[in-house]
Amino acid sequence: MTKVDHAWPEQGNGEDRRCRWCQRPLADRDGPGRPREYCRQSCRQRDYEARQRAAERGLDEGEIIVTRANLDGLRDRLWVLACAVSDVEGDLAVAVTVEEHRAALDWLLEAARPLVADTP
Repeated sequence: MTKVDHAWPEQGNGEDRRCRWCQRPLADRDGPGRPREYCRQSCRQRDYEARQRAAERGLDEGEIIVTRANLDGLRDRLWVLACAVSDVEGDLAVAVTVEEHRAALDWLLEAARPLVADTP
Protein backbone atom coordinates (compact mmCIF):
# COMPACT_ATOMS: atom_id res chain seq x y z
CA MET A 1 0.00 0.00 0.00
CA THR A 2 1.26 3.46 -0.85
CA LYS A 3 0.14 6.40 1.22
CA VAL A 4 -0.14 9.72 -0.56
CA ASP A 5 -0.94 12.95 1.21
CA HIS A 6 -3.11 14.68 -1.32
CA ALA A 7 -4.93 17.86 -0.48
CA TRP A 8 -7.71 18.42 -2.97
CA PRO A 9 -7.81 21.93 -4.40
CA GLU A 10 -10.35 24.16 -2.76
CA GLN A 11 -13.62 24.14 -4.63
CA GLY A 12 -13.93 27.91 -4.77
CA ASN A 13 -16.93 29.77 -5.96
CA GLY A 14 -15.43 30.74 -9.26
CA GLU A 15 -13.97 29.59 -12.50
CA ASP A 16 -11.64 26.85 -11.20
CA ARG A 17 -14.29 24.35 -10.08
CA ARG A 18 -13.47 20.78 -11.12
CA CYS A 19 -15.15 17.39 -10.92
CA ARG A 20 -14.24 15.64 -7.66
CA TRP A 21 -13.55 12.41 -9.53
CA CYS A 22 -12.00 13.12 -12.93
CA GLN A 23 -10.91 16.75 -12.40
CA ARG A 24 -12.62 17.99 -15.58
CA PRO A 25 -13.65 21.64 -15.37
CA LEU A 26 -17.25 22.17 -14.28
CA ALA A 27 -19.42 24.65 -16.11
CA ASP A 28 -20.84 27.52 -14.10
CA ARG A 29 -24.41 26.99 -13.09
CA ASP A 30 -27.01 29.71 -12.81
CA GLY A 31 -29.80 29.63 -10.31
CA PRO A 32 -30.30 28.37 -6.80
CA GLY A 33 -29.07 25.15 -5.33
CA ARG A 34 -25.80 23.57 -4.36
CA PRO A 35 -22.88 23.86 -6.75
CA ARG A 36 -22.12 20.77 -8.81
CA GLU A 37 -19.36 18.49 -7.60
CA TYR A 38 -19.30 16.00 -10.50
CA CYS A 39 -19.40 16.42 -14.27
CA ARG A 40 -21.36 13.18 -14.86
CA GLN A 41 -23.39 10.65 -12.93
CA SER A 42 -20.72 8.02 -13.62
CA CYS A 43 -18.13 10.21 -11.84
CA ARG A 44 -20.45 10.51 -8.84
CA GLN A 45 -20.82 6.70 -8.79
CA ARG A 46 -17.06 6.02 -9.09
CA ASP A 47 -16.37 8.45 -6.25
CA TYR A 48 -19.00 6.77 -4.07
CA GLU A 49 -17.51 3.35 -4.78
CA ALA A 50 -14.00 4.60 -4.02
CA ARG A 51 -15.14 6.09 -0.71
CA GLN A 52 -16.80 2.80 0.23
CA ARG A 53 -13.66 0.79 -0.59
CA ALA A 54 -11.49 3.26 1.34
CA ALA A 55 -13.77 3.00 4.38
CA GLU A 56 -13.60 -0.81 4.23
CA ARG A 57 -9.81 -0.65 4.31
CA GLY A 58 -9.57 2.14 6.88
CA LEU A 59 -7.96 4.65 4.51
CA ASP A 60 -8.20 8.40 4.84
CA GLU A 61 -9.37 10.52 1.91
CA GLY A 62 -5.78 11.41 1.00
CA GLU A 63 -4.54 7.81 0.87
CA ILE A 64 -4.66 5.45 -2.10
CA ILE A 65 -3.70 1.87 -2.86
CA VAL A 66 -1.52 1.42 -5.92
CA THR A 67 0.03 -1.78 -7.19
CA ARG A 68 3.81 -1.85 -7.31
CA ALA A 69 3.68 -2.43 -11.09
CA ASN A 70 1.48 0.66 -11.65
CA LEU A 71 3.67 2.81 -9.42
CA ASP A 72 6.85 1.62 -11.15
CA GLY A 73 5.28 2.23 -14.57
CA LEU A 74 4.30 5.76 -13.59
CA ARG A 75 7.76 6.48 -12.24
CA ASP A 76 9.30 5.17 -15.49
CA ARG A 77 7.07 7.41 -17.63
CA LEU A 78 7.85 10.42 -15.42
CA TRP A 79 11.56 9.71 -15.71
CA VAL A 80 11.30 9.60 -19.52
CA LEU A 81 9.42 12.92 -19.47
CA ALA A 82 12.02 14.51 -17.16
CA CYS A 83 14.79 13.40 -19.52
CA ALA A 84 12.86 14.75 -22.51
CA VAL A 85 12.42 18.13 -20.81
CA SER A 86 16.14 18.27 -20.10
CA ASP A 87 16.98 17.29 -23.70
CA VAL A 88 14.55 19.82 -25.16
CA GLU A 89 15.89 22.63 -22.98
CA GLY A 90 19.36 21.94 -24.34
CA ASP A 91 18.09 21.62 -27.91
CA LEU A 92 16.17 24.89 -27.73
CA ALA A 93 19.23 26.71 -26.39
CA VAL A 94 21.04 26.03 -29.67
CA ALA A 95 18.11 25.66 -32.08
CA VAL A 96 18.05 28.14 -34.92
CA THR A 97 15.55 26.89 -37.46
CA VAL A 98 11.85 26.25 -37.21
CA GLU A 99 12.52 22.59 -38.02
CA GLU A 100 14.83 22.25 -35.02
CA HIS A 101 12.20 23.80 -32.76
CA ARG A 102 9.55 21.49 -34.22
CA ALA A 103 11.75 18.41 -33.70
CA ALA A 104 12.30 19.38 -30.05
CA LEU A 105 8.58 19.89 -29.51
CA ASP A 106 7.78 16.57 -31.19
CA TRP A 107 10.20 14.76 -28.88
CA LEU A 108 8.66 16.41 -25.81
CA LEU A 109 5.14 15.52 -26.92
CA GLU A 110 6.17 11.93 -27.63
CA ALA A 111 7.50 11.63 -24.08
CA ALA A 112 4.38 13.23 -22.54
CA ARG A 113 1.71 11.28 -24.42
CA PRO A 114 2.02 8.05 -22.37
CA LEU A 115 1.28 10.06 -19.22
CA VAL A 116 -1.84 11.73 -20.55
CA ALA A 117 -3.09 8.57 -22.28
CA ASP A 118 -4.02 7.16 -18.85
CA THR A 119 -6.17 10.14 -17.84
CA PRO A 120 -9.92 10.25 -18.34
